[in-house]
Amino acid sequence: MFSYISGKLVEKNKDYAVIDVSGVGFKIYTSLTSLSDQSLQKGDNVTFHTYLYIKEGIMDLYGFSTKEELSLFELLISVSGVGAKGAVSILSVATPSKLSLSIVSDDVATIKKASGIGAKTAQRICLELKDKIKNEDIISKDTDAFVSVSDVTSDSARQDAVSALIVLGYSNQEAQRAVGSVRETFDDAESYIKHALKNLL
Repeated sequence: MFSYISGKLVEKNKDYAVIDVSGVGFKIYTSLTSLSDQSLQKGDNVTFHTYLYIKEGIMDLYGFSTKEELSLFELLISVSGVGAKGAVSILSVATPSKLSLSIVSDDVATIKKASGIGAKTAQRICLELKDKIKNEDIISKDTDAFVSVSDVTSDSARQDAVSALIVLGYSNQEAQRAVGSVRETFDDAESYIKHALKNLL
């Protein structure tokens, strides 16, 4: 129903913002990640990318400072057992890029840091969303996203890990440094991603 809402930011609370649009105040539930966005200051004209959540008599408006965060929110609420509040709790833990990487690398520990999200739910999120995040344009790409990584190492698993980190939003330099810092040797890219993730979060 609402793709986005633009107006004057008149209030910021711990879990929502109020946007004045021509004298009408829209209460928009959002994450700590969006609320801490430095571009969203009280009194400024701002834009929230929104989702109207309707379920069992509840009709709440959720919104985020970036399209990437909204896209991840929509994926999260598609998982059984993860409602809108749970999705916002997860999005408050880290940026969309880092959360997406956590899901792709089965980093359950990071996801279950969210209030109300247990280990089983975190595992279900990784299982159900891993391929969707890999195959969809969820995260904004950096300008150096397709820079060759052949100079990092000749090991193909490491190269694949670096490429995955870059596609998920980390810079070429960040990805190379993180994967290069993994001293262990593995046969698969996922293991490198898991270990590199610890240096990025």
